[in-house]
Amino acid sequence: MQDALVDAPDAGAAVVAGPLESRHLKSQIYRNASDTSRLTSTHWHIAWANGLGWGFDGMDGAILALVAPMVMKDFEIDLPTFRSGIQIISLISIIGLYLWPWLADRYGRRNILALNIAVFSLAMPLVALSPTWGGFIAIYSVVRFALNGEWAVGSMLVAETWPARLRGVVLSVDRSAWGLGAALAGVIVTFVVTEWGWRTAYVLPVGVAFLAVYVRLLCPESPYWVRTQDRKQRINERQAAGHALSVDDREWIEKTRKPGLRQLFMPDLRRNTIMATVVASMALVSYSTVGLWMPLFLAQQHHWSTAEYGSFYISWALFSTLGFWLGGWMIDRFGRRLGFGVLLLEAAVFMTIWIFAEGKVALWVLGMAWSFGFIGVWGPVTAYTAEMYPTRIRGVGNGFSWSMAFLIGAVLWPFVSVWLRQVTGSFVAAFLLIPVILVSMAAIIWFYSPENARKELDQIAV
Repeated sequence: MQDALVDAPDAGAAVVAGPLESRHLKSQIYRNASDTSRLTSTHWHIAWANGLGWGFDGMDGAILALVAPMVMKDFEIDLPTFRSGIQIISLISIIGLYLWPWLADRYGRRNILALNIAVFSLAMPLVALSPTWGGFIAIYSVVRFALNGEWAVGSMLVAETWPARLRGVVLSVDRSAWGLGAALAGVIVTFVVTEWGWRTAYVLPVGVAFLAVYVRLLCPESPYWVRTQDRKQRINERQAAGHALSVDDREWIEKTRKPGLRQLFMPDLRRNTIMATVVASMALVSYSTVGLWMPLFLAQQHHWSTAEYGSFYISWALFSTLGFWLGGWMIDRFGRRLGFGVLLLEAAVFMTIWIFAEGKVALWVLGMAWSFGFIGVWGPVTAYTAEMYPTRIRGVGNGFSWSMAFLIGAVLWPFVSVWLRQVTGSFVAAFLLIPVILVSMAAIIWFYSPENARKELDQIAV
């Protein structure tokens, strides 16, 4: 492999391994990651690292939702004040959502991912020391600033190393760890927080800092990113020496020299950028409504206790794991459009029925049913946005789409949800908008999105 010809990303021709890749090829784990004909232990290490990161993200988000009533009581704040604080945190975290992938485009996936994990895992225990609501907002903003970039960078590393035929399913299985993390949050809240208070929930996850060491030691750099750097260097050296460039090289290097955001709206990427941003925004609007306000909905609408909705959250998150696995298998086996359609329509139907359910048994059964597609679709969404951009701009593209999605879904949309709650007296109206959004999302993907199942990243976009 050291002297083999390798495919340059975003190029149609084969080139000799450049100086940066030649150095990386001395490492067995890099050679493993470069081999897409088989699965090696290195591929599994990369998947495990991303999956563990997703698990922590699920645990963190679920903890915030589950302890929201206790946090509001402890700091003596009302719902609009709590909502405003969450919006401030989300607004700050959007910077991280764009910054970390941008750094990954410039300095590599692996090192930035390890640094990112170290930052959020060490900052999270400090949340437990928050003396005031303002202090909580400031400290938790650091956590989300880092955490929102972790899954974008980690997902890129997986997408750029695993074989194309398995890209959708591995990203979905990794994403399913979110459900396990959310379930663990339910266990922590049900059996620890109810006894010792909400602050203990932010002390327990500190051990995740060791994941940064794991990434640094056992996960290699993305071969796609390495080859992109070598291609830039080769072209720059040819230009400096006064040599002519091929048409492909000339067009490619001109694109890379434009500002990142400008590249996203050039004719060859404009449609993909819009589609990825719209789909990501719809996914965030849906989750920010239900994921954040469901405990309050169950507590206020159905008078469930913390232990009751905590137990429900555990099962809800665990059951959704099946949706991740099946959804990932479907988008690889039957294509992106059909896989998305099945998951989104299933969630829309059962969620609509669940919203009007009254009995505890009905709420449990229907809640498990709609979680299957509602949460399960997040694995395919991760693959979808990663596939929409070429390697030279994948980090910036992913960062832009998800930054806009968080701005719309996590910062602006809560105004709509809380306003509807105050006007109507419940979250029913806000929740009823979600099935409409899910059906619309399915239609957009079916009629307007490209079908990228089983395609190598170099075949998708240049």
